[in-house]
Formats: sequence, structure tokens, C-alpha cells
Amino acid sequence: MLSQTTAPEFKCKPGNRPEGLLARALIIFACVTVPMLAPIGAAHAGDNDASIISGVKEADLTPEERAEREARKACKVELCRAFRNPGEQTSGNINCSIPKSWRKAQLDKMVSKAKVSWPWGSVHCMADIDIPRSDLVSAMKDQKYDLKLKTHHVACSIQREKKEATKIDIDFAPTVTFENGKAVKAKINWGKLSAPTLVKGAMWTATATDNTLNVLQSTLVEDINDFISKKCDEVKDEWAKTSQ
Repeated sequence: MLSQTTAPEFKCKPGNRPEGLLARALIIFACVTVPMLAPIGAAHAGDNDASIISGVKEADLTPEERAEREARKACKVELCRAFRNPGEQTSGNINCSIPKSWRKAQLDKMVSKAKVSWPWGSVHCMADIDIPRSDLVSAMKDQKYDLKLKTHHVACSIQREKKEATKIDIDFAPTVTFENGKAVKAKINWGKLSAPTLVKGAMWTATATDNTLNVLQSTLVEDINDFISKKCDEVKDEWAKTSQ
């Protein structure tokens, strides 16, 4: 049972097995959606899925999956440039539409690590990212910086066998505290949720719990720092060229 005073550490990795319906809902929702929602993680969600996580080989990617990957990469380069090599370009906003699809086999593998099952089909999500470039520059240069993003939105479609796809829409307004160029605190700050009654109850409870206890903080902090370092290194040749 979740404590009312202490937020448990949660990571979508093997060995995490909280008990109860609430924990199950949070695991499924986090494993599928957090990579889309983290203010930085959204831009690189699944970039290496084809060879490392999902088991889908490069040659087996569909044209749609390839197009999604290229769209995420373009946004990733702009975010990395702001973090690592802004040059004179410190004004304006970074605007990206981030698409991400998961096959059922990918979802089965992801949630099986937490000893739960994925009861539906494939998932497609879209998030629009709008981040002031100056905020990312300050996050890296200032000794301490509180990044507060405006409300963002993610829309997901979950396929169901012999039924219409389930539509889920949710708002979020992330906050991230940086110290000496590293994220040390983070919170998603879930907002308005629209979903069918069948799943809305569990999702509302899970997101409300995270808003209160910040269960997903460690996952977000790790994901953001990994993006700024390792993931940005993967596209260094592109962001190293200062945008004109």
C-alpha cells in the first residue's frame, strides 16, 4: 500500500513489483507514457528501440515507424543544441510534434518486466513540445535553475481487438530543478484527463497519486540527465554545428 507521506521510488525496470490495482495502473501508464511526457525524454523516446529494447530489427521497421523516428530525431537535435551548443541562438521557442508508436509485442515486453500484462493492442501517441530556448540554456549555465514549462498535451490511441480504438488525452505542466547543469528534481504535474470510463478511474487515481507523492520523480530525473549526456552525444555531429 502506498504511503501517504513518502513517495516510493519507481522505475520501469525489472524487479519493480508494487502490489494492487493502483500500482498496476501506474506501472502500465508510466512505462508507456512517461517517455512521451518527460519534458526532455519526449524528444528521444524509443530512438534505440529498434535494436535494443523492442526486439524490432531495423529492416523490419515500417515506413511510418521510420518517419516517426526521423521526426523525433529532428526535435532531439534542436533540444541538444540548446543544451550543449546554443551559440548566439538563445531566443525563440523550440516547437516539435513528437509521434511515437508501440507495437503490442513491444508493450508486452515492457510491462512484463514489472510482472504485469498488457491487455490491449498497439499504442500511438502524439505530443506537441513548446519550450523556450533560453530556459534550456539557463538550465545548463546557471548554478541553480527552476524550469517551469507551460501546459503541454499528449494524445494517445490504444487499439483494442474487435472494438474501436480507445482515445486518451492528458495535460501536463512539468517542472524541473537543475543544479550545475544536472536535473535534481522533477515533477510531471498531471492535469486534465479525458479517457473512457473503463480506464479513466485507474488512470485518474494513478496520476493523482503521482501529483501528491511524485512517484515518478526518479525516473524523470534519470531520463533527463541521460538525454542531455548520452542521447545528445548520439547526434553530436548535427548539433555541434551552431544553427544560423
